[in-house]
Amino acid sequence: MKKKIGNNLSLKILSLAIAILVWLLVVNINNPISTKSFIVSDVELLNEAYIDADGKMCMQDEEQVPIRVTIKAQRKILDRISLNDIRAVADLQQAVSLKTDPVMVPITVSCGRISADNIEVSPQNMSLHLEDKDTQEFVVNVNTNNTKPDRGYEIGALISNPEKIKITGPVSLINKIDKVNASIDVDGAMEDVTQETDVKIIDKNGEEFTDTDMGYLNVSKVYVTAKLWKVQSNVRISAEYSGTPAAGYQVESIMTTPNVISIAGSEDALASLKEQNNTIWLPGSVADISDRNSDFEEKINISDYLPDGLKLTSDSSEDVFVRVNILPEGSNVCEVPTKNIIVNDSPEGMQVSFDTAKIEIRVKKTSDDLADLTEGDIKASIDLKGMSEGSYEVPVSIEIPKGYELVDEVTTGVEISKISTADESN
Repeated sequence: MKKKIGNNLSLKILSLAIAILVWLLVVNINNPISTKSFIVSDVELLNEAYIDADGKMCMQDEEQVPIRVTIKAQRKILDRISLNDIRAVADLQQAVSLKTDPVMVPITVSCGRISADNIEVSPQNMSLHLEDKDTQEFVVNVNTNNTKPDRGYEIGALISNPEKIKITGPVSLINKIDKVNASIDVDGAMEDVTQETDVKIIDKNGEEFTDTDMGYLNVSKVYVTAKLWKVQSNVRISAEYSGTPAAGYQVESIMTTPNVISIAGSEDALASLKEQNNTIWLPGSVADISDRNSDFEEKINISDYLPDGLKLTSDSSEDVFVRVNILPEGSNVCEVPTKNIIVNDSPEGMQVSFDTAKIEIRVKKTSDDLADLTEGDIKASIDLKGMSEGSYEVPVSIEIPKGYELVDEVTTGVEISKISTADESN
């Protein structure tokens, strides 16, 4: 009986051993040990305060070889591992030496429950450069990044809070900074806009700092506000002059080109403008005509004469021309429509058009008793004899009543072209 029990026990142990062996064979066949490699670009630096105490910061060597992490485990485990499960760190306190350039810092990698013995890192050290730590202050430039508010509104002011910021980082990067910009989106806005935003740093070559460069800098966000102003159109410009023309001459008129502009302004500024009949007044200092005996024109920047709280709309030119017409005493200016000009000797088969809708004729009275001439008192004509197709500046013959004389010769631009027919068009 005992012998039978002993034989059965031996068989049972043998069966168990065979079962374990079969199980191991099945496991190794279906779930073998294998390796999987990852390229890690984000290595966390530990104990940066270790070098900060000496006023230093570190930057990764641009020639750093990509860090490859190889993990050994069963296939089913490897299939569940992703790059996010891997943590790579470099402890500055474990640096081989801080006096070398570059500084070599050992890399340690962990991955969940994977044993450190089953994790291989190549290269084993991270290459770093130590630089002096620097802090400088920069003004924040605000822009709208080509966005525009709703029609009828303009950007009155762009404000950053704070207006200037301190940026800390490696001295080589700090010295490259040229501008600090912040953008705000005002697309279709009809009221003031405030946004929190990251700043963009532009280097001295006009290039934006990369994400890698920005990672070395300590930069705070800013709040940007866009103040919107309403647009007021049909604002008139009225100009004055200073001084006295030469003896025997007088100021006939003063005008501006353009004489109407569009501006944008704050509510208070627009209300004050309305009290001035929506007119911008230019002082006499813009046109000094002292001792002048001919017309005088001056170009000014209208923005220099806008009251506080007003600005030109973004599509307006700042240039305004102030013209003072100066004539001999007793003279006046008449405007004659070019449609009233008689065309003599027009080339056969040709048509004539004028460059302008009217011409200006300056006439002087020989006696103060005479009345000023009007358009109906003047006869104007041109002679196109011998002319062919083309553009010309031709003299204008003027007939005026006795007692008056022309101050200036008169010319006009004409265009002579062939008369087209319907057949020619087809």
